[in-house]
Amino acid sequence: MGMDYSAIKDWILREDSFDPEKLGKCEAVMSLGNGYLGLRSAAEERYLNETRGLFVAGTFNKFDENEVTELPNAADMTAIKLSVNGEIFSLTEGAMEDYARELNIRTGELKRSVIWTSPKGTKIKAVFYRIVSLKRLHVIAQRVELTPLDADVKIEIKSGINGKMTNTGSQHFSDGDKRFYDKRVIQFVQTTGQSKIDFVDTTVHKLALDGEVLPMEAEVYIERREIFAGYNVEVKAGQTLSIEKYSTVYTTRDLDAEGKTAADLQKLALETARELEALGYQALLEESARQWEEEVWNLAPIEIEGCEMDEFAVHFAQYHLRLMVPAHDARMNIGAKGLSGEGYRGHTFWDTEIFLLPYYIFTDPKTARKLEEYRYLSLPGAHAKAAHNHYKGAMFPWESAWLDDGEVTPEYMDVDILTGKPNKVWSGFIEQHITSDVAFGVWQYSVITGDEDYMEKYGYELIMDTAIFWASRLEKGTSDDNKYHINDVVGPDEYREHVNDNAFTNYMAHWNMQKAMEYYHLLKKEKPEIFARLNEKLNLEEAYPQWENGCANLYLPVPTKENILPQDDRYLSCRDIDLGKYKAQEHVGGITRDYNLEQINQIQVSKQADVLVLFFLLEDIFPQEVKKASWEYYEKRTLHDSSLSLSTHSVLACDMGEMEMAYDLFRKAAAIDLGPFMGSSNAGIHAASFGGVWECVVYGFGGVRMLGGRLRINPSLPEKWTKLSYTIIWKGQKLAVEVTKDEVHVTNLTGTKKVEIEVNGEARIL
Repeated sequence: MGMDYSAIKDWILREDSFDPEKLGKCEAVMSLGNGYLGLRSAAEERYLNETRGLFVAGTFNKFDENEVTELPNAADMTAIKLSVNGEIFSLTEGAMEDYARELNIRTGELKRSVIWTSPKGTKIKAVFYRIVSLKRLHVIAQRVELTPLDADVKIEIKSGINGKMTNTGSQHFSDGDKRFYDKRVIQFVQTTGQSKIDFVDTTVHKLALDGEVLPMEAEVYIERREIFAGYNVEVKAGQTLSIEKYSTVYTTRDLDAEGKTAADLQKLALETARELEALGYQALLEESARQWEEEVWNLAPIEIEGCEMDEFAVHFAQYHLRLMVPAHDARMNIGAKGLSGEGYRGHTFWDTEIFLLPYYIFTDPKTARKLEEYRYLSLPGAHAKAAHNHYKGAMFPWESAWLDDGEVTPEYMDVDILTGKPNKVWSGFIEQHITSDVAFGVWQYSVITGDEDYMEKYGYELIMDTAIFWASRLEKGTSDDNKYHINDVVGPDEYREHVNDNAFTNYMAHWNMQKAMEYYHLLKKEKPEIFARLNEKLNLEEAYPQWENGCANLYLPVPTKENILPQDDRYLSCRDIDLGKYKAQEHVGGITRDYNLEQINQIQVSKQADVLVLFFLLEDIFPQEVKKASWEYYEKRTLHDSSLSLSTHSVLACDMGEMEMAYDLFRKAAAIDLGPFMGSSNAGIHAASFGGVWECVVYGFGGVRMLGGRLRINPSLPEKWTKLSYTIIWKGQKLAVEVTKDEVHVTNLTGTKKVEIEVNGEARIL
């Protein structure tokens, strides 16, 4: 199996060979979706090492009390079992030629083709097509074309709904109602065990021979957790049998399902199945492709001249950024693997605010607002976590799922290589910077969009509620210290556990309280009604002096005489080792094979960007010499064992003028999922990394930054690029930016308001 990049100019990612031992990569990176559902691109026929997956956003369930909630792997509706003259169609048997699997990211269509010779010598051409409709949230459509090449054949088809799926062994569904309407439409109802969400799965088939529809009745097979139809068709040599399969999934958690029963959804799904059958695959493909143009490629075009692979990489990122985002429903957010696999259980992290949100804010503010509304709607879980830990205000979970689930980080994972015992996952307990990350997301959304309605309804409250947490979290130092500290935390660098005064955590907590004070004065002066409402709800007049005291006395790490900002209270005093072999490693996490986490904690090594993320978010509060010295110091000691890290270092390398390294880090970030390593994406794509790729292009090389409420464009192109074009939306105005080696052109395409920007250090008005 290998990735073939020869067709990227046509927006196509191709797999040019088939290896049954390495199926996970293409299942994930070629996955399909629309933000409501995500479908791994497993083949129609079944294989031993496959991981089939269908995930519906927001449908979290807990298998038992010893586990945390996760997105359940829903019933499989894409499998089609084919037999030719009694021989099962399988690429592990017989021989094949001209194999290719192609994902067209422009249209969202997956195509697979092969000429297969059975073990007994029957030769057949098989072509498989598949989409998840971007136009119709609930719809999966498939088309299979089978052409016998040298003899007449009898083809047997078995296809339907398989409800036996698990999440690596955990079964989330009951065995529910099965129906077979008109000997054509198959329906299966399942219910999640703990969250009691009904899933209504429906599928219908249409067969045609050389384009003539076959009015066939199916044989029906009903088994435990499974229902499928059987067809037998005789096909002459040279004729083409087509099988079209239209499937839908509806759930009682759907936004428009409030008040509806499973029976109501069954009726709706049955009507939809008949409508889809009448439309046919080609019409569904064409309307979905038009939606892709409208929602993504026309909305946020990016062009790079000079390297086709780099342009494809950012388009590939945009493709997945649309697949993963539940733009239809503010009660849901983005999982760390999107909807492409079971990794991280579908949970939401700080990834959304820091790495993903900027893309949506600058290109699709309506979707960005929904992601931000999710944080407000999940405040009950944040309040519960704060109260459980004896703090006040809103303490956001490190991992979030459904709105009222609260903290869903697993308590133990993996094994300590020295003790053989499970490793305790401390992130859910002490990786607390997530709370200020959420506040920062609110602020950057509000400033870039100018959405005052959001701030009045949700944003001011979120920033103040999180600031109340930080004021209650501060710890008094020793009697001769007179400073507040934030002790026993994990910063963004997760190789550093139980540290005190992590620079990122402290500075962001300080920023959070400072921003709350700023908005306190603004509301009191300009929006007294909103101030009165929030004062009654949050007791702002009591909170304000606590913020003021906290900001005045919180310890903020200061640079050394070498201008290095300490990552935490002991990083710079830990021992240095030669990290050469780990920096050069092909696979992430190599250091954990030689040292356990306790030992790593005593070494000057970082899993991922930490101090540098602080420079990325709050770059205007640090002098350039501190940023430069710290960047050089920590880059040498950062292994990039997290997919979040490379893009941050790339953007900052642009700021430092280190363009060769910036480009190298960008290419590495793009290769996390898109590259040739076949084991990188088995559990799903790396969602935040795709946001990071966009940030590399637009923030790094494109020079865009929002600093203190102002828009800055200070681009610098890599040597290979001759031109970069992109669009961003700033306070409701769509700006087109075109960058060459010598010039920057910025045009206000909307033109309804003046836009003040800084371009290459000069203030300009559009």
